[in-house]
Amino acid sequence: MSKQGKGEANIKALYNDLNKYGLNSEFEKAIKTANKILSIAPNEVKAQQCKLVSFIQTSKFQEAIQFINKSPELQDLLFERAYCEYRLNQPENALKTIENFKGDELPANLKELKAQVLYRLEKFEECFDAYRDLVKNTHDDYDDERLTNMSAVAANLAIEGSKKDIPDFREDTYELCYNRACLIAGQKKYPDAEKKLRTSEKLCREYLEEDGATEEDIEDEVSIIKIQLAYCLQMQGKTKEAAAIYVDALKNKKNDAALIAVASNNMVAINKDQNMFDSKKKMRSAMADACEHKLTLRQKRNIAFNNCLLAYYTNQADQCQQLCSKLIQKYPDMELQTTLVRVSQLSREKKYKEAIEALEKYGRKNPQEDLALKFAIVQLQLMNGNKKGAIDVLQALGEAKYRPGVVSALVSLLLGMDNKQSASEVLKNAVEWYKKNKVSVGDLSDMWRQAADFHLRGGEAETAASSLEELFRTNPSDMKILAQLVIAYAQFNPQKAQEASRKLPTLETLTTATEIDHLEATNWMMSTKAVRKTAIKSDQSPGTSDSAQKIKKRRQRKRKGKLPKNYDPNGVPDPERWLPRYERTGYRKKRDRRVKEVMKGSQGMSSGAADQYDMTKAANLNKNTTSPAVYQEPTPGPRQQQRKGHQKKKKGGRH
Repeated sequence: MSKQGKGEANIKALYNDLNKYGLNSEFEKAIKTANKILSIAPNEVKAQQCKLVSFIQTSKFQEAIQFINKSPELQDLLFERAYCEYRLNQPENALKTIENFKGDELPANLKELKAQVLYRLEKFEECFDAYRDLVKNTHDDYDDERLTNMSAVAANLAIEGSKKDIPDFREDTYELCYNRACLIAGQKKYPDAEKKLRTSEKLCREYLEEDGATEEDIEDEVSIIKIQLAYCLQMQGKTKEAAAIYVDALKNKKNDAALIAVASNNMVAINKDQNMFDSKKKMRSAMADACEHKLTLRQKRNIAFNNCLLAYYTNQADQCQQLCSKLIQKYPDMELQTTLVRVSQLSREKKYKEAIEALEKYGRKNPQEDLALKFAIVQLQLMNGNKKGAIDVLQALGEAKYRPGVVSALVSLLLGMDNKQSASEVLKNAVEWYKKNKVSVGDLSDMWRQAADFHLRGGEAETAASSLEELFRTNPSDMKILAQLVIAYAQFNPQKAQEASRKLPTLETLTTATEIDHLEATNWMMSTKAVRKTAIKSDQSPGTSDSAQKIKKRRQRKRKGKLPKNYDPNGVPDPERWLPRYERTGYRKKRDRRVKEVMKGSQGMSSGAADQYDMTKAANLNKNTTSPAVYQEPTPGPRQQQRKGHQKKKKGGRH
C-alpha cells in the first residue's frame, strides 16, 4: 500500500474514533482526535467543524473564536461565532455578527439567538417583536419555552412603562404564572401580583414533586419566586414578612448570584439608616463581580445608588463623594439623584456654599430641572440662616413665583423679616397677575381669602376687595365672602357697598320664628343641665296637637317616695338627723383592735411607775415645782445598752 493510501486509511480510522467520542460526549478526546486528523490533512472541513463543536460543548468559547479566526473554511459559521460571543458576555459583538448575514431572511437558529441577544442588551421592544414572530411562525417541541421567554420580555416592558400592546398569556405553567405576576408588579398592582406569585409557587412545587425532584432542588427553583414575593410584600409596607423571606434566602446560601444580590440590596433598603454594619455586609454581596452580567442595567444602577446612600448614612464623607462621582460617570442618567446626595453630604458638613454651587452647576447643564433645583437652593439658604438669599431666589423664579405655594413662602419669609410692605406687594402682584392672565392652576380660593384677610388687616381695603371679587366669582353662593366684600367696599366706596349689600339674604331667611321664640323663652340664669332638661321637655313633634300633649301630661304619674319599714308617722324626728354621724351626741368611736395600749417609760417598768413619768397625765401636769428641773442621765435599760448581736426571732409554729 502506498503512503497516501496509508494516510487515508489512518484518517478513516480517526474519523471513526471521532464519531464514537462525539456520540459518547467525550469531547476532550474528540478535540485530540480532530487535531490528529488536521495534522495529517489541515484543510479537512469536517474535522474542523467537529473540533469547533467540541470547544463549544466544553465551554471553551474563547478558543472556539480563535479557531474560527484561524480557519478560512469556517468564516461562514455565523451562528457558532455569535453564540460564543454571546456566552462570553459580548452581546454587542454577537448582534453585529448576526447582522452580517447576507441572505434575505435569517434562518430559525439565528432568529432564536438574536432574540436572546436583544434581551441581554435590554432592547425589549425589538426583542418582543422577534419572539412574536418566532411564536407565530415556528412550531416544534420548544413552543412553551418561546412563549415563556416572550412573557418575560412583556414583564420587562411593563416595568419600563412601555405603551406597547401586550397580549394576555396562558398561566397554566409556573413560569408563565410567575412572569404574569412580574408584569402586574411592574404596573404597581402589588396585591394582585402577590396572589399570582403564591399560585406560581404552588404550581412549581406540584410540578417538581411529580417530576421526582428532591426537596433541595424544589427549594432552589422556588427561591426566585419567594424573592419576588418578598419584593411585593415590601412595596405594600409589610417589611417584617419581606425581611424574613430575604433572611431565609440569604441563610441558605443559594448559588444564584443575581438572587443573592437582589435580596441583599432589598434588605439594605429595609434597614435604611439602622443596622449599618449588617447593611455594609449585604452591600458587598450585592456588588460582587459575579453579579455583573446577571443583573439588568436598572438593577445595577439602583444597587450603585444605594451604595452611595449607605456611605451618606454612615457619615463617610470622602467615600460618599467618590462613589457619587463614579456613579455619574457610569450612569449619566442618575446625575440628578447623585447630585442631591452630594449636596446633602455637603450640607451635613455645613458647606452650604459648595452645595449651592453644585446645584447651580447642574442647573446650567439641565435647565429643565431648574425649578426643583431652585427650591433645593432655597432650602440650603434657609439652613444657612440666609433668609434674604432665599427670598431673592424665589423672586427670581419668573412666572413660577406666582404659584400659590411660592407666594405663601415669600409672604411668610417677608413677614419673618418684619417687611409687611413687601409681603403686601407680593400678594397684590399675585392677585393682579391671575386677574390679567386668567390662568387656572387648581383651587385658588384659599390664596384669595388669605390675601383679602391680610390686606384688610393692613388697611388696604381696595386691594382686599379685588381679591374678594375673584373669590366671590368662583363661589357666588358663599354669603360670608359677600359680607366681607361689603365691609371692604364700605371703607372706600359706600355706594358700591350698598349695592352689594342688597344681595345679602334678609333676616327672615336666616332665622325662623320658632328659633326666635325658643331663644326668648330660654332662662339664661339656669344652669346648663337645667336648660338642657327644659329644652328636652319643651320639644314637640310638628304633627302633635295640644290635646294630645294634655293627655300625655295626665297619664304621667308621680311616684311616691319609699319610707323605711320601721317608720312611725306619730314619732318626733331626730333633730340631729341632718348632721354627720361623727358629730352627733351619742356617737362613740369604734376601738381599733390593732392598736394596743402604749406603755410609757423604760422596758420592764410597771404600768404604775410608767404613769409617774407620763407627762400627759393630769396629776403630773398640775404638780408645782419650786426648784428648776435638773436632767439626770437615766440608767440605761435593755434597749439602750449596746447589743452584741441582733438575730431575727423566728416564728414558731404549732408543736
